[in-house]
Amino acid sequence: MLPILPMRQLEDEMGLDGPAETREHLFGGVGAVRIWNCLPPNPTDPFRAALWCELDPGGSVGRHRQTAYPEVILCVGGSGRAVIGDTAHVLVRGTLVHLPLGTSLSLHNDREDATLEYVIIKAGGTTTESTPFTNT
Repeated sequence: MLPILPMRQLEDEMGLDGPAETREHLFGGVGAVRIWNCLPPNPTDPFRAALWCELDPGGSVGRHRQTAYPEVILCVGGSGRAVIGDTAHVLVRGTLVHLPLGTSLSLHNDREDATLEYVIIKAGGTTTESTPFTNT
């Protein structure tokens, strides 16, 4: 199993470009979320985004709807909750939750002494269409 590294160490080892983008009170939430883009400028289909996020202790990301791409969230540190629709899911290191397109989401860091770290991976359809195989 690969070790899970704190974002600051991962940032150094991966060579992520630039500082994190900081969003305050994201979607009406509490506190700040720092976001690092982990994909190169021209990502490979079907991936649209891979975002390493660090949510302040006691912070939250307000309820919002997934309107562009389905996504998965992988918790890599801390503990909290992901509320998907009306169902709360406990987030601890290694928890993976799926958000189908059109689903609402809010995130909550239940700890007052540590950040909640998670990776969001968004994927869409490919840009090329498949054609049926014919055996001729």
